[in-house]
Amino acid sequence: MQVTKQQVSPTSVTLTVAADAAAMKEVKERVLRDLSKNVRLQGFRAGKAPLSVVEKNIDQQVFQNEFLDRMLNRLYAAAVDEQKLRPVAQPKVSITKFVPFTTLEVTLELQVVGDITLPDYTKFHLVPKKVTVGAKDVDEVLDNLRSRAADTADVTRAAKTGDQVVIDFTGTDAKTGEPISGADGKEYPLVLGSDSFIPGFEAELVGLKAGEHKAFTLTFPEDYGVAALQNRRVTFDTTVQKVQSVAKPKLDDGFAAKVGPFKTLAELKADIQKQVRAEREQQTQRDYESELLENLAKKTKVAIPKVLVDEEIERAEQDERQNLLYRGQTWEEHLKAEGVSESEHREKQRPAAELRVKAGLVLSEVAEQEGITVTPEELEIRMQLLKGQYTDKTMQAEFDKPETRRDIMSRLLSEKTIARLAKYATA
Repeated sequence: MQVTKQQVSPTSVTLTVAADAAAMKEVKERVLRDLSKNVRLQGFRAGKAPLSVVEKNIDQQVFQNEFLDRMLNRLYAAAVDEQKLRPVAQPKVSITKFVPFTTLEVTLELQVVGDITLPDYTKFHLVPKKVTVGAKDVDEVLDNLRSRAADTADVTRAAKTGDQVVIDFTGTDAKTGEPISGADGKEYPLVLGSDSFIPGFEAELVGLKAGEHKAFTLTFPEDYGVAALQNRRVTFDTTVQKVQSVAKPKLDDGFAAKVGPFKTLAELKADIQKQVRAEREQQTQRDYESELLENLAKKTKVAIPKVLVDEEIERAEQDERQNLLYRGQTWEEHLKAEGVSESEHREKQRPAAELRVKAGLVLSEVAEQEGITVTPEELEIRMQLLKGQYTDKTMQAEFDKPETRRDIMSRLLSEKTIARLAKYATA
């Protein structure tokens, strides 16, 4: 096989590949052997006729098509491997020369990842943040548990901080008066002073009685979780259906026994501290790994094909659409709230998408440079652990699919590579 490479752009390559005679002879014979299994020739058992006889008695168009299909796959894989390319999509293939079974030359137009230049990751340092759990953290969990177990009773007086109110509310844009999806609720229970709504909302309801109505305008915080509502002025039209007093249970050993297998309040507090610490450690570790990988990606030089970033944007948009659906907001409403067109929204996502793609390439390149692999034993152990989490046979069967095994292997490789980077970063 002879390969000539033309670098059209940092992410576009054209390969001219000429097959050698030995490879074509081998593929030709394999195709004939496979086709002979379905050819019946007088005087020969199925699949036993000489290949020269089979060749004369089969459909030549079928023969050539099968030969070309196999040769193209073989040439493509060999050429990509020889040139050490990272293709990101199916190539555009053109057959430039073909004399049946003796001469074959093709051109392959490829979109590829450009050369990757990593920073010296062995000297990159990043110290993980320390995890602390104080008495205040434990008290917050205890208060939440007490709130869940609290008894409520309807009252006729005005609501005060600490009461629970059951409200109906709608939110509209303060300028246009248009309804805002996700800013409304029916018979919603809200404990005043819990700070579970945006700042100022709960304070507006203090002093109201059951059956009373109030409209007020608030500005959503600039760091609000929903981007479309950040810094947005919204008018809430609110009706109080009920005002209820809240009687929390006494915080003692008896309460501890009710909420879990604890004999004393001290045991409950110790368990809460343990659980909170474990959750924070896991989150801190995830944040640390993300920061480490992001910092390395920012310092890595690589030309990324547009199609790869477009696919990443598409995946992110699918997740975003799903979240909007869960909140009861349409994609069109979301775009309108942000004041952008669909194409403008996609372009806003491009920098972050490029960084995520680059991070994935960093992991792949580091794994290759460090010789990090996943052994069959490691994969099997992980597969068995995952299967053990499900009792449903249908779910367990999913783990036996080749694509699932490949996905799990990819995750394992990423985990091992990130662990290696973290080892360098904390040395």
